[in-house]
Amino acid sequence: MQNKYVEFISDEHLLKCIENLYGSYLRAKAKISKKKFYNNKIDTIKLTFDAKFNNLDEESIIETEILRQIDKSINNSIGTFHEQVLGEIEGFEIGKLSGFDIKASDNTLFADIKNKHNTMNSSASEALFQKLARYADDYKHAKCYWVQILAKGSFNEHWKGDINGKEYSHSRVFKISGDQFYALLTGRENALFELYKALPCAIDDFLKRVEEEQFIPINSALSEIKNETDITNRSILDQITFENYSYYLGFDDL
Repeated sequence: MQNKYVEFISDEHLLKCIENLYGSYLRAKAKISKKKFYNNKIDTIKLTFDAKFNNLDEESIIETEILRQIDKSINNSIGTFHEQVLGEIEGFEIGKLSGFDIKASDNTLFADIKNKHNTMNSSASEALFQKLARYADDYKHAKCYWVQILAKGSFNEHWKGDINGKEYSHSRVFKISGDQFYALLTGRENALFELYKALPCAIDDFLKRVEEEQFIPINSALSEIKNETDITNRSILDQITFENYSYYLGFDDL
């Protein structure tokens, strides 16, 4: 029976990957209480500019800021989504907290997946190279990859160069862009593009399965802040500023 979405994994597995990511979104939203929202001091001066220059009302600007905080926690989950998709391709499997993200079943490939090319500082890059080099040394027929799903180019090349002032190179340690890695594992040149084109339909099909009540917004930060403004008669931004900076000179007069 022909797959509906992509050829390299089953429809049910892709829907399961989407379901797992959907759960991550729900959990991220659920965590944004007022206390969580205030964990990092809110820059209400910037939010004032954002509201005025982008012609947004205060509720919209706070909802945008909440979404920004959610987005930060979702980035890792997007990487996990790619791991789950790639780990289902025939001949490959997920690392399951084994020190690698994806490996070939015959130990000829090990990979560490990062969703974006710029998520590591120099120390993290050095540690990753050393880890991949150890796998290459332990498995003499293995090629080891730093995978950048969202890279600045399309490439599959040796990873070598200076990291933290030290020169690193290994004959079987590579860095590779997301499109090339999908092509390598599937044998399909445009596999990542095929996934991209299939996602809207697959997501729609998944959402049809979801109970309607799960769409109720479950982050409470804005409602908690608005409850306070009902008591204090402050604007939303003034309330946030007061609760974050009342110890600053003059700010206790808000």
